[in-house]
Amino acid sequence: MTNKAMAEQQEKFSQEEFFEFYQGDAAKLGEFESVGYLIKIAAANILRNMDNELQPHGLTAPQWGPLLVLSKGKANTVAGCARAIDVDTGAMTRMLDRLEAKGFVSRKRSHKDRRIVHVELTEAGHEMVKLIPPSICRVLNQHLVGFSKTEFETFKDLLRRFVLNGRQKIKA
Repeated sequence: MTNKAMAEQQEKFSQEEFFEFYQGDAAKLGEFESVGYLIKIAAANILRNMDNELQPHGLTAPQWGPLLVLSKGKANTVAGCARAIDVDTGAMTRMLDRLEAKGFVSRKRSHKDRRIVHVELTEAGHEMVKLIPPSICRVLNQHLVGFSKTEFETFKDLLRRFVLNGRQKIKA
């Protein structure tokens, strides 16, 4: 979905009636009634399963993020990679330290501004990026077992909407 299409969809959603699904003390909800808890558990399961799938390649799930971002040309600096996967620059630096030690990325300080560190995939990094997608597909397909094609499309639409809603400020 393009950014324009997402913006149009968000505009449509923001014009719909607002209903508060949670009121009072949400902490009293059962664990399988809380959307926040379900998202946390789903994300943890996906990361754990990705870690297991990526282990033979010497990678962790979080390390896949910067490799993907670099391969898609969405960033080429430490700070850009950190923004792209929503982690702080310190965490990104440590992650890139590990990826550099494994030979998947190289870093070079900018000659124009020493505060800027450029990052690029090495040849081994490019090869790794080609190997990983089937592993990611296996994990995601595992989580989608039993979903119909229609349910899958609905699920993606609902997740997009959920993400877009989260980018807006909370209405007082």
